[in-house]
Amino acid sequence: MAKQTTAFTCTACGAAHKKWAGRCEACGAWNTIIEEAPLSQGPGRGLGAAKGRAVPLSGLSTSEPPPPRSLSGMAELDRVLGGGLVPGSALLVGGDPGIGKSTLMLQAAAAFSRRDLQAIYFSGEEASAQIRMRALRLGLADAPMRLGAETNLRNILTTLDAERPDVAVIDSIQTLWSDTVEAAPGSVAQVRAAAHELVTFAKSRGVAVILVGHVTKDGQLAGPRVVEHMVDTVLYFEGERGHQFRILRSVKNRFGPSGEIGVFEMTGAGLAEVANPSALFLSERGQPIAGSAVFAGIEGTRPVLTEIQALVAPSTLASPRRTVVGLDSGRVSTILAVLEARCGIPFAGLDVFLNVAGGMKVAEPAADLAIAGALLSAREDNPLPPEAVLFGEISLSGALRPVSQTENRLKEAQKLGFSQAILPDASKAEGTSGMALRRITDLTGFVGEVFGAG
Repeated sequence: MAKQTTAFTCTACGAAHKKWAGRCEACGAWNTIIEEAPLSQGPGRGLGAAKGRAVPLSGLSTSEPPPPRSLSGMAELDRVLGGGLVPGSALLVGGDPGIGKSTLMLQAAAAFSRRDLQAIYFSGEEASAQIRMRALRLGLADAPMRLGAETNLRNILTTLDAERPDVAVIDSIQTLWSDTVEAAPGSVAQVRAAAHELVTFAKSRGVAVILVGHVTKDGQLAGPRVVEHMVDTVLYFEGERGHQFRILRSVKNRFGPSGEIGVFEMTGAGLAEVANPSALFLSERGQPIAGSAVFAGIEGTRPVLTEIQALVAPSTLASPRRTVVGLDSGRVSTILAVLEARCGIPFAGLDVFLNVAGGMKVAEPAADLAIAGALLSAREDNPLPPEAVLFGEISLSGALRPVSQTENRLKEAQKLGFSQAILPDASKAEGTSGMALRRITDLTGFVGEVFGAG
């Protein structure tokens, strides 16, 4: 029999190590490496070993219908799920503390229960009385869902096996503990074991299980990354506490498009759906002001218009500040370098501040042109045309490259009253009558045509 070796795992990132160390080489965290019990030996090898059973195989062509979906009635949630909840699926929802994960899951469970689906909500962080108080405040007291306060994984699985609900919400996965694992709740071993048992139960019993997870200070889901691979769908609930907007973003979905977003507004009565996020993000735009540019972006399958704001001011520091909120700071630094190298517009000695209005996060390369437009507008104190939207990717040579779904971007802009679009010259835009298209070849031409400088 092979000798079993002791395993050491980092509780912050889940990296495996051969021996204990004070600092994890993978993530750099200190005092996070713990000893775990070794894995049990697999089946024996050789001719005398016991054989397993043959697995039935099938072809690609099938007459089976696609899995049915259950709608919650919350249009934004159903959109992110890809058209509803699939029976037997496992979902993982993560977000910052206090962002509203428990509120969203309570509203979702109540919405499913009101559509003749049996829903059970298990909380390991709150007592049932506390959940009832929140439900009363949210106007959900009459929902036919059921509550449970438990952290023992064995008790939860026994209850779910006896009740066989359609939807089960576990809030949260970090509070569960299994008596078969010798580790503290929230450790890598406990989270991995609990997630494996719950996902296996969901697949074998046809119960849709929604797991709520905490995130680390870096914004990643806490626990081993293998949990994200085990589940079918991974959702992030994003937002800034200073803003009332919350965004539910799909980063993985086996039953729908990834990258889809649902927009909610935090109110005193809970989370309210935002049917038209573009209008909401642009609702406070007033008179034309320098440093403001409207970006026509795509989030998943939905076109969303957001306002990118820039402020450029003289700096008294040896190293000017570069403060970026809602955008990739590396991408902004690249655009500043291209403006200086290709257009001869320096930003040395100037503090640069960039922000996406409404707490939205934009990671699309198509925002390059809008970022450059906001920066130039703020630097020259010259407002951009208020009726114009901008989008396009900037290459290191200063050329403007076309982006996908140009027509959808223009239709959304036209629907909100914009009559002009500044876009790369090679963009394909048919069927957008009524929009004045200003096609630009490179960044130098953009500076010359929009700001009157060469």
